[in-house]
Amino acid sequence: MLDCLIIGGGPAGLTAATYLARYRRSVAVYDAGHSRAALIPQSHNYPGFPSGVSGKELLQRLTRQAEFYNVPLKHAIISALERKEDGYRASYEGGEVIARRILLATGIVDAAPKIKGLDDAVEKGLVRYCPVCDAFEASDKRIAVLGGGDAAISKAKFLRDYSRDVTLLWQHGSAPPDSKALEEAGIAIARPVNGLEIRDQNIVALTGEGTRSFDVLYPALGCDVKSDLATRLGAETGEAGCLKVDEYQRTTVDSIYAAGDVVSDLHQIAVGTGHAAIAATHIHKTLPAHPR
Repeated sequence: MLDCLIIGGGPAGLTAATYLARYRRSVAVYDAGHSRAALIPQSHNYPGFPSGVSGKELLQRLTRQAEFYNVPLKHAIISALERKEDGYRASYEGGEVIARRILLATGIVDAAPKIKGLDDAVEKGLVRYCPVCDAFEASDKRIAVLGGGDAAISKAKFLRDYSRDVTLLWQHGSAPPDSKALEEAGIAIARPVNGLEIRDQNIVALTGEGTRSFDVLYPALGCDVKSDLATRLGAETGEAGCLKVDEYQRTTVDSIYAAGDVVSDLHQIAVGTGHAAIAATHIHKTLPAHPR
């Protein structure tokens, strides 16, 4: 039996693994291989990397660090959790694992825009999902925000601090609810959006008012919070679907902790690794002592 099973091998999960291994706890990471961090072409707001670091490089560094402490890293999708008297049984295709504590670091999956060559556009920074992460790098560029709800309006207002050329690509035929305030703030509105294309390293939007060309596109289409392993056991979530946790990152289900994007609306790597440190330390303190 493991002291802790970590589900999710992104920055939060790998940080927690290193902490727990250094606490001399038995721990393993089971990961589906779809970390949102891997999509980041270059992050300039993660501490300690003034010239930036790609998501893939950061994951590689965190993986090497966990491996240095002999943490088993298994590529597998945990499909279900079942309560046991002294912990949980986690099932995956071909096997199961039992642990006293569970740490969910399963993250979110952003709803993607329909555009040919999306993966390449993300890699080149033409399509970006997190203005908190990289709006600074979009300063003074032609910025488009795609969406049809409050999140798109909020994101457009946030990005207006970085550029005079911000357009809300509104996905409805009717105008946004506060279109006058948006226009007064210097945010253009184009609707409806009939399609998106990549032309000559630009994002081109086909709208009812013609075509518009942009340097960068920020989708605001929502996301899928990967909280189902906990919610099936009765874990509570907030309005956005993220898991509710206490000051120690404990969910409302006994012995199940959560860290990273599955918990917070502020989807930042630094936030996730902070969650991980708090959760791992509390997990260690609540497990039986192991004097040597």
